Amino acid sequence: MAIPHITIITATLNCAGTLRDTLESVLAQTFCDYEYIVVDGGSQDETLKIIKEYEPRFSGKLKWTSEPDKNLYDALNKGIGMAMGDVVGILNADDFYSSPNILVTVARTMEDRNIEAVYGDVHYVRREETDKTVRYYSSRIFRPWLMRLGFMPAHPSFYCRRECFLTHGLYDTSFRVAADFELLLRIIYLGHIHMRYLPLDFVTMRRGGISSSGMRSYLQIMRDHLRALKKNGVYSNVLLLSLRYIYKVWELR
Repeated sequence: MAIPHITIITATLNCAGTLRDTLESVLAQTFCDYEYIVVDGGSQDETLKIIKEYEPRFSGKLKWTSEPDKNLYDALNKGIGMAMGDVVGILNADDFYSSPNILVTVARTMEDRNIEAVYGDVHYVRREETDKTVRYYSSRIFRPWLMRLGFMPAHPSFYCRRECFLTHGLYDTSFRVAADFELLLRIIYLGHIHMRYLPLDFVTMRRGGISSSGMRSYLQIMRDHLRALKKNGVYSNVLLLSLRYIYKVWELR
């Protein structure tokens, strides 16, 4: 079986404070058959300077673009449109790989053509103390039916074949904070793809992203989840979606 070529996509917008960690973690990967796409939304800080500084170190594997976009999900859609890899994954500009063996593990698992996606775990840290875990998000319990309760695999750990986007579509940019949930609902719940859970900590995530910014973001996630489920004809309600937050308490450290 052929080892798949992997595309990693990072969307940036004024991320100079964290981007070096992201880039260094990609360069540290032991797997070399990848392309790295950075889609910048027109940064006004030193983000582009950093990208240009690192570009030679990727030896032709880094592609980037910079232009205004609608939002994060619009940027990710642009990256997917540029992707040439057999397998596609997302690495946010505030985040970095938790170890150097992430991509090689993904590639070896997806040598099996019957597997259309893999997913695993991530953990959250304080923005200025990246060695202090504040929450461990394990995808071990995930089952597709749990999406009716708002559960999903940890999105930064989700790697799927590029054909999944061709078949099931891209991110719906009308969603403010949960376009990732809506996309995975289409791919996983409605698409019935064959997946494998990997008991591996994929990504270290800094707190404070668009889906972890306090009560306002949680309420927006609830609204987006309800709309995503209704849009795709999957029944749920506020009570069912609220059950997820009881489970999330056990993830805190």
